[in-house]
Amino acid sequence: MAQTPPGAAQQAPQEQIFPIGNGVSAPRVLQQVAPEHPSRGFKISGVVLIGLVVSSSGQPQDVHVVKSLEHDVDQAAIEAVRKWSFEPARKEGQPVAVRITVEIRFHDM
Repeated sequence: MAQTPPGAAQQAPQEQIFPIGNGVSAPRVLQQVAPEHPSRGFKISGVVLIGLVVSSSGQPQDVHVVKSLEHDVDQAAIEAVRKWSFEPARKEGQPVAVRITVEIRFHDM
């Protein structure tokens, strides 16, 4: 029986990620957290695109910026999306993981 070497991180097995369509439904947002606006001395408006995997348990994973606006704003968007929860996507009635992109809009920060 193989043992994990000391100091090596154990990782949970990754689940298969399905594309939406062809019998795979899109996940639905159950809880959406708004980003906290970083305090700034200037105004900024625009969109940050966030890519993520919604797991079969409805949790956001691999949250990352696809289209950036400004570093602090991007980080606020990432932190907010990490707190979201979803009704997972389904394939043949079973929950599955899917990759999605969400748009976070910022207005006059």
